[in-house]
Amino acid sequence: MARPIPEIAEELEQRVAQLSLELVEVEWAGSRDRPIIRLRVDRPDSKPGDGVTVRDCVRVSRELEPWLDEHPALAERYTLEVSSPGVERPLNRERDFRRFAGEEVVLKLKRPPEGKPSARLEAELEGVEEGSEESGRFRVRIRLADGERLVLPRDEIERAHLLFRWDDKD
Repeated sequence: MARPIPEIAEELEQRVAQLSLELVEVEWAGSRDRPIIRLRVDRPDSKPGDGVTVRDCVRVSRELEPWLDEHPALAERYTLEVSSPGVERPLNRERDFRRFAGEEVVLKLKRPPEGKPSARLEAELEGVEEGSEESGRFRVRIRLADGERLVLPRDEIERAHLLFRWDDKD
């Protein structure tokens, strides 16, 4: 069941926002008869590694379950999982890329950039540029470890997440 249900996703985002939290990601898994809805939530103003608590996740779950129980698009039996996005938080929307400017990120591109051997890049996220009027899509500015700067169309990025360097932590 890797199919998102757009009307549910939009409503989930609104309901999570009413709890002063941000819906980072919705993942649909399981089967048609037993769907699993995985939500990753965060505090809108948190720094990497300093986000939601278990109590926040429980609160989201308890607030959403009565609504989901009554939703006609879901089977009677479903599993709701609510968690933190983790220290290597995914970056999906333009606001994610804006918010985490200055942080280290990992980008998985659809194809390697010209002159690069890999489609996987580790870099500092410098910011976001508006896209062309035709596309309406934004572009992501990064700086590689060697100092080279790249500007990548968002459409060329398959996945992006924050990079947490475990060896740098106490």
